[in-house]
Amino acid sequence: MRTNPHILEINTRAWLARLEAKHGRRFMLHEIPDGYWQEFKNRGFDAVWLMGVWKQSPKAAEIARTNTEIQQQIRQVYPDFKAEDIIASPYAVYEYEAAPDLGGEKGLRQLHEKLNGLGIELFLDFVANHTAIDSPSVDADPDLYINTGKEEPHAHKDWFFQNANGVWIAHGRDPYFAPWTDTAQLNYFNPKTKEFMLHNLLKVADLCDGVRCDMAMLTLNKVHRDTWWEFIGGNLPKEEFWSMALQKVREAHADFKFIAEVYWGLEWEIQEMGFDYTYDKVLYDRLRFSNSENIKGHLGAEHLFQMRSIRFTANHDEEESLKAFGRGKSLAASTIIATLPGARMIYLFQMMGHPVRVPIQYVKDFFKEDEAIRDYYARLLKIASKPAFHGGQWSLTEVSPAGGDSASCRNILCWTWKQMNTASTVVINYSDTAAKCLLKVKAAGGEDAQITEEFSGAAQAVTPQLKQQGFEVELKPFESKIFTYAI
Repeated sequence: MRTNPHILEINTRAWLARLEAKHGRRFMLHEIPDGYWQEFKNRGFDAVWLMGVWKQSPKAAEIARTNTEIQQQIRQVYPDFKAEDIIASPYAVYEYEAAPDLGGEKGLRQLHEKLNGLGIELFLDFVANHTAIDSPSVDADPDLYINTGKEEPHAHKDWFFQNANGVWIAHGRDPYFAPWTDTAQLNYFNPKTKEFMLHNLLKVADLCDGVRCDMAMLTLNKVHRDTWWEFIGGNLPKEEFWSMALQKVREAHADFKFIAEVYWGLEWEIQEMGFDYTYDKVLYDRLRFSNSENIKGHLGAEHLFQMRSIRFTANHDEEESLKAFGRGKSLAASTIIATLPGARMIYLFQMMGHPVRVPIQYVKDFFKEDEAIRDYYARLLKIASKPAFHGGQWSLTEVSPAGGDSASCRNILCWTWKQMNTASTVVINYSDTAAKCLLKVKAAGGEDAQITEEFSGAAQAVTPQLKQQGFEVELKPFESKIFTYAI
């Protein structure tokens, strides 16, 4: 996989439902027409993260279908939806077994082999914090979970449920939110639980090239203690699950990749445990809610941290980028994340112009594809796949005021990639008003050379005057330009 890889997230069952509607037949994973995978390869994707391939939880599906909040969210987009089109959350994992209705383990292995043959890696989900409420282990071995035995919990009874044998087991939860009622909370202060989940992780690692680890920080010893101290006490285990687990997996699969969904300023701590990439939610929030100066400040972080961050402007958890940012701003934000160091994650429905998020439990999300959005991403990803953006050296670039306008250039973000004898400079007006700046390219090649703007194809000659004085760049609101030239 290239440095600064492009990773495509796919909501597997929702995508398969669209393919079924288009082709008039259902597909298992290994039956998906090769042309789709080839298209993703041609777009420049190094890896595909298939979200939601594990065996479905019957109880989680039942809970989702009767959840009024989920129903209300779907009804806002699809007033005539059918309850049977609501499925279990992919994050209430019943078992780490490939779903039989998607082709089972044999089909998943065939797809893995096919993708690898195209030079695409396969990423799958791993949810360390919890299982589905009806996972077989909930009844078979309740001590894997935070529980109070058959005695009613002395506090927070609403955080618990009873298994088939009357044992009170906690629901999985994030300490800042209500419990996820379709899940059961694993107890990482029990060494047996760590061995159980390591066994599951090794099973997953045998089927793919990497995992996206859901809410990875929840299993850190200190977070686990602070969330559940009333039931597990305060003595921390000597070893972190992730440190042990990543080492064991890489003993069996040396090049296996780990992505962590992580928040609360714990990104660096998780990176130090061996994760290849951690979510850069700070950048997402600054792109969505802040200004160019604050974005520049974040991009000044230590280079290794940048390289091990995964950038995104949409995923299955966030509001669709078109609605969250607005049309022009969403494309500018995506241009930013596609041209920065680190992993660049694109959500398939985002690339198709998905207008508004619906709950991931609803599979028949038959929105109309936006051709203009699709075409922009096709051009952007083609540009961002050029070698300089993957093997080059990245640096922030200063721009100067132009034409007597001393203010608008502050809204411009600019950086340069250099590789051997080529450079690409990215210039983005991250504001809702026009902006201009003076861009200096003293390192540009000699007199017969040209500077080419990648989106438009417009070119201009490199003259001694241009090298010395620079050239003026005018940008519409949220417009991006990428200049490539010899050095």
